[in-house]
Amino acid sequence: MRLLIAGGGTGGHIYPALAVAESLRHRPSPPDLRWLGGHRGLEARLVGAAGIHLDRLALRSLRSVERDVHLVADPARLALSVPQAALLLARRRPDAIFTTGGYVAIPVLMAATALRIPVLLWEGNVIPGRSVRATARLAAAIAVSFGATCEALEARRPCLETGTPIRDTKAADRLAARARMGIPADARVLLVFGGSQAVRTFNEAVAAALPRLVARERLHLVHVTGDDAYAPALAAREALPSDVRARYRPEPFLRDGMLEALAAADIVVGRAGSSTLAEVTALGLPMVVVPYPHAAGHQRANALRLVSAGAARLVEDEAFDAAALLDAAALVEDAPALAVMAAAARTLGRPAAADAVATILLALAERRALPDAATVERIARGEVA
Repeated sequence: MRLLIAGGGTGGHIYPALAVAESLRHRPSPPDLRWLGGHRGLEARLVGAAGIHLDRLALRSLRSVERDVHLVADPARLALSVPQAALLLARRRPDAIFTTGGYVAIPVLMAATALRIPVLLWEGNVIPGRSVRATARLAAAIAVSFGATCEALEARRPCLETGTPIRDTKAADRLAARARMGIPADARVLLVFGGSQAVRTFNEAVAAALPRLVARERLHLVHVTGDDAYAPALAAREALPSDVRARYRPEPFLRDGMLEALAAADIVVGRAGSSTLAEVTALGLPMVVVPYPHAAGHQRANALRLVSAGAARLVEDEAFDAAALLDAAALVEDAPALAVMAAAARTLGRPAAADAVATILLALAERRALPDAATVERIARGEVA
């Protein structure tokens, strides 16, 4: 069986697709997988590292927002990418295609429709993105992280709630993770993670609150800074008194180590990207969520689902500062409140969402009936072996 994954740009489009690819690879008869992306996005680095052959379209999968030459060039690249995608698909003839939306999905869906190749389109936000709204009618089926997305799309295609595909969390172990990270078993661990973009708000809050944070008894702070802020964070760490210095752990980036950091944490302070929320709920972690304020309010809509369930507390981006971070640190010491939030998070978790998406994709490829919603939910929750 030949399957194609189409996606690119940011980690929010690439990591869920990689999780589905990993699920497919663990099937008794794994399919032949290839990937179709664009230029400028993270796929050039991440897909090859995962051992998947990558072809790239002429378009840029991660577009700039500046008013520059690319405002004219991007539509031209998109027009060129449609026949390019059609040629690649006609030559490869995949049995089905999985796409995580974004700019790359547009020419792929157009070409696949002409060639009668079924496409499974996944959308991770409550409010669907523009490219998904424009192309959803071309997909054979739609998978979503939030049931409300199906209503927003007014989907005329089968639309199934799978959750967000994430890496396998079954091996996550709190005590083992803390031991490997050099964190005491009885510590209170606060993880601050701003995602791949717009981390300045988090870094400034940490910098302003750091001395007061590490002054709290047994509090350990794991802080994902991004590359640019890592050196200043290390300097701030060295300026701390020697007896508390080890309780501040700045990291520039935690791809492979993120699962370990999440397993070690008592609470997470972070954005409301679909993948972040999926991993937090899969592990039953309380959260202080600070939605990214732009991108049409997608993240705020995502966050409200956790807040309404009692799994998270919301702080608006403009209100997040040192005082808000200190409030989050105080919450770490409120064991009853954390227990209630953790239980609520677990009710939302879909740790096997990647398996659910893979099951739907294989059904499309084999021209079988799609699994019903109840079956998809059982698979996504990890209740089906």
